[in-house]
Amino acid sequence: MTVPAAPSAASARAQLAELCARAPAHWPASTGARVPGADPRPAAVLVLFGVLDATASTVAAAPVARDLDVLLLRRASTLTDHAGQVAFPGGRIDAVDAGPVDAALREAVEETGLDPSGVETLGTLPALELAVSNHLVTPVPAWWRRPTPVVAVDHAETVDVYRVPVADLLHPDNRGSTARARGGRPWRAPAFVVGELVVWGFTAIVLDRMFDALSWTQPWDRDRTIDLTP
Repeated sequence: MTVPAAPSAASARAQLAELCARAPAHWPASTGARVPGADPRPAAVLVLFGVLDATASTVAAAPVARDLDVLLLRRASTLTDHAGQVAFPGGRIDAVDAGPVDAALREAVEETGLDPSGVETLGTLPALELAVSNHLVTPVPAWWRRPTPVVAVDHAETVDVYRVPVADLLHPDNRGSTARARGGRPWRAPAFVVGELVVWGFTAIVLDRMFDALSWTQPWDRDRTIDLTP
């Protein structure tokens, strides 16, 4: 298979902005069968891409620049929802927020300590119902035009912060599917493994669909099962 020349970081930003301007094809409405109960609570996550200022991916050939990265964090194992999972910065939309963009930025500041003045939000993607925790989550793609240091600000919520090379996430050897039961039915969903980092659930679904819509995806084995056993 011939891999096209990797686009520059600037072209990746332009692609992300264009994605926000149109409705992505095959975008899921939900991440699983809805649990009966109250209406889902509105929330937002910041899907922040940028250019690594340290070690870039060592992938020899990739559909993106090797220094393109995305910001992720690991949630504390003591949290009620999605404990211990790798996730985007984000949380519920509060009364103080003007909308999903404000909420995503506010939560990112609280969780990672980034300087929001260096972040350019590019728009929003359609909200996904996160059935397992009863949230309706709006992804907010953004570009880090002036990166600032990030750390786990409050260890009661966040234990680690990562800037993960997108080329590593896209590599076929780092992709697979999780197999879990939802409502008594088997449920398979995309996942990523980069070193000791396992990205699955809502975060992996959003990344997978974004990569498809951006034409960044490389063929990968959907039948490969990634074990989530600790």
